[in-house]
Amino acid sequence: MTVRNVGPRPNLTLLAPTSAAPTLPRSRGPLSELVIARLAQPPHEIPAAAVAGGADPLGDDDLHLALYVLYELHYRSFAGVDPGWEWEPSLIAFRAVLERVFESALREALPVERPDDVPAQLQAILDEADGPSLSRHLETKATLEQFREFAVHRSAYQLKEADPHSWAIPRLSGRSKVALVEVQFDEYGGGRPERQHARLYAGVLEALGLDSGYGAYLDAIPGTTLATVNAMSMFGLHRRLRGAIVGNLAALEMDSTVPNRRYGNALRRFGFGAEATLFFDEHVEADAVHEALAAHDLAAALAEDDPEVGADILFGARAMTLLDVRVAERALASWAAGRTSLLRPLEPAPR
Repeated sequence: MTVRNVGPRPNLTLLAPTSAAPTLPRSRGPLSELVIARLAQPPHEIPAAAVAGGADPLGDDDLHLALYVLYELHYRSFAGVDPGWEWEPSLIAFRAVLERVFESALREALPVERPDDVPAQLQAILDEADGPSLSRHLETKATLEQFREFAVHRSAYQLKEADPHSWAIPRLSGRSKVALVEVQFDEYGGGRPERQHARLYAGVLEALGLDSGYGAYLDAIPGTTLATVNAMSMFGLHRRLRGAIVGNLAALEMDSTVPNRRYGNALRRFGFGAEATLFFDEHVEADAVHEALAAHDLAAALAEDDPEVGADILFGARAMTLLDVRVAERALASWAAGRTSLLRPLEPAPR
């Protein structure tokens, strides 16, 4: 049983189209400069390169922008980029080097666990996440400008919501495949294009006076935030990591209801109405159903039917919580110091 068509029908004039490909972003260092400069040219072989992990492989701005741009070739790509780049062998080899740095850092930071009672283990991972509550701050203390920054951070994923996890559909079979498709059906609007969650999130951005164009704020979003989306893309695009993408999605669905209720409450505190809160209110209802579905019919079923990926289910969930905590810590520290949490301040909200 799933929940669909929750709340008022959105005003479609509010939801700007998000289908256009974004422009290539500005580089942030040698890795992203190499990638972006090459993509502006016709496809050609690029030289092999050794990539050091850097000071922070879980959030380095240069590394994660480069990786994000490379993954975007498998989503909507960028305006003016030749489609032939998507599977150019030397570019894929370069991406693999970046992925090894990122995945190795994640595995070194997280324990190796064996699946036992997967739903209970997933819940324990969420309960034990050690970090500040960004959702609680936004609900009770944040300024409107801080919420607008939060909305920009979230746009890196929400404007492509569900797409990274859909890569897993052909990699699964049986019970877990059916459960994943059921979750994704709701994420894509339950048969109603205007109810796609990415479209609803565009409405949040519009209500906040922000640009709802796909990729519009890529130049402003720091590496710590891009890393959360890069993990999804990396897990989803590799069959060997199918357990990790399932664990990521299960944890995401299980940890959705309370934070989204708080985000909606924050907007109501600022005086916004149903048009602005629809995205969050929809998730409060739908993800209450998805929580059990993702934990039992998806994650637990996959662990039983495909035991070799059981440990990666828990790894994917822990990776999500680790990276999310880092995003919250960075945002809250920036705001406490009176700074923007983005790489550049936003234009003030229109009156």
